[in-house]
Parts: sequence; C-alpha cells; structure tokens
Amino acid sequence: MEILTNRFLYIPLIVWAAVQTFKVILDLIINKKFNFKRVLGAGGMPSSHSAVVMTLSMMVGKEYGFGSGIFALACIFSIVVMYDAAGVRRAAGKQARLLNKIIETPGMDPSMVSEKLVEVLGHTPFQVFVGAIIGIVVGLIF
Repeated sequence: MEILTNRFLYIPLIVWAAVQTFKVILDLIINKKFNFKRVLGAGGMPSSHSAVVMTLSMMVGKEYGFGSGIFALACIFSIVVMYDAAGVRRAAGKQARLLNKIIETPGMDPSMVSEKLVEVLGHTPFQVFVGAIIGIVVGLIF
C-alpha cells in the first residue's frame, strides 16, 4: 500500500501523463488529426523526460535538503537523462530520418526494409529546457 501513496512516484508520473497529454493535444491542433503514437512516443515539445526527472529532483531536494547525497544523486540522474534526450536520442532521430530518405530514393529495393525507422526520438535543447522548467516548478510546489 505504501507504493500507492509514495508521492515521489505518483507526482512525477502525473507530470509525465500531463505533459504527454499536452503533446497529444498540441499535435492534434497542429496536424488536425489524432496521432496515437504521440500518446507514449518520445520527442516533441516539451520533454516529458526532463519534466519527470526534474520534478523528482526538486521533490527530493525539498524533502531531504539540497545539500544531501540523495539530492546530488537525483540531480546527476536528471542531467544524464536530459543530456541523453538532447544528445544521443536526438542524433539517433536524425540518423533515422536520413536512413528513411535513403530507403525512399529511386532504385532502392523497398522489400529489403521491413519497417520505417522512428524519427522523433530526442529533443532540441529548448524542448529539454522547457521540460526542466516545468519539472522544477512542479517539484517545488509539491
């Protein structure tokens, strides 16, 4: 029962759900159609990964002190996640976009490819920054 009442679990998960819902609605407004892949998909504005980890970091800092070891652990974890979102996963998305274009070039045999690669994987630094700000604000409120 304690796991269900652990605010360090449910508040970041609520933040994740809220940010993902926002991205679905934004995508619906922009593209005029519902895209189910946006519900659980990565990428887009703002970064839900950044919002979640920064919410958790701020909550830990408020609870245990911003000079505590557990806060340092949470912050380093947040930095790694945000770096990955804006760096490694963004680069993988760019590579997927390029590979999908190569596959579509005339003369290529499309039967060699079983599926199109996912192009929206990572975030721009600004998307990560906005997600982090959301996380900081929410984490300091709760």
